Amino acid sequence: MESQVAIIGFGEAGRAFATERASDIRFTAYDLKTASPRERDTMLAAYRDHDVAGMESAAEAVQGAAGVLSLVTADQALPAARDCAPHLSRRALWLDMNSVSPETKRAAAAAIEAAGGRYADVAVMAPVNPARREVPLLVSGPHALEAIALLGTIGFTRVRRVEGPVGAASAVKMIRSVMVKGLEALTAECLLAAEAAGVRGDVLASLDASEKPRPWNERANYNLDRMLVHGLRRAAEMEEVVRTLDGLGTGSAMSRGTVQRQRDLGELGLLSPPGSLDAKLAMLARLKQERAA
Repeated sequence: MESQVAIIGFGEAGRAFATERASDIRFTAYDLKTASPRERDTMLAAYRDHDVAGMESAAEAVQGAAGVLSLVTADQALPAARDCAPHLSRRALWLDMNSVSPETKRAAAAAIEAAGGRYADVAVMAPVNPARREVPLLVSGPHALEAIALLGTIGFTRVRRVEGPVGAASAVKMIRSVMVKGLEALTAECLLAAEAAGVRGDVLASLDASEKPRPWNERANYNLDRMLVHGLRRAAEMEEVVRTLDGLGTGSAMSRGTVQRQRDLGELGLLSPPGSLDAKLAMLARLKQERAA
């Protein structure tokens, strides 16, 4: 017997997940672009190419569906949940797979639950292509187990539960993005300046020579230690970095933020910080509470 699953948002992720699906799953789909005269033909072709039933509205797409994969743009995650909620079948699973904050997901969950649906916070932890349904997923919230079962039926193979309420899975993704997307932005800021200064080869060679792979727990502990002990000196150095980049005209937004973060930790005056990462983070949390009191 076929199970109906709706896909709201039929962009890259929706198309990747609809490809080569299990034979007992029937997909319905809707994308806002279907309503655009300029893009309608493209969307109708995409529905046909992926053998899904494209609908004229989100309400039609979710009607009768046992589960819904919400795969819209971040700014549409909450509106999509609110618009679709009244049209969901009783106890239908709404799998919010959008890259949004825990607060946004909790607001979406409130709309879905109030209408009688069941909401699951799903974080997509890697690019959807070429992985498709082998992409790693994290799931949290009171209906996580039911959501994981549905995802398995659809064909997802790398799904893990994160203990905690709605927002726990998305918190992992959002906070991880501080590092992942931040490193991307730092790479651009560094390489554009290196190219403009004519020293790209030397900069990359220097980075290769100094990079020593280590577990992130060790790396994080070391980085915090350097900032706590030498933050003020490093902030002063980074101010000169900002002057260098501004002189080249390549942009210094990331480096300006680094100045402030280094200075904030350096101004704590902790010349002998605790040895472990756990102790450092506990100390910083305690100092933040004391300052807020």
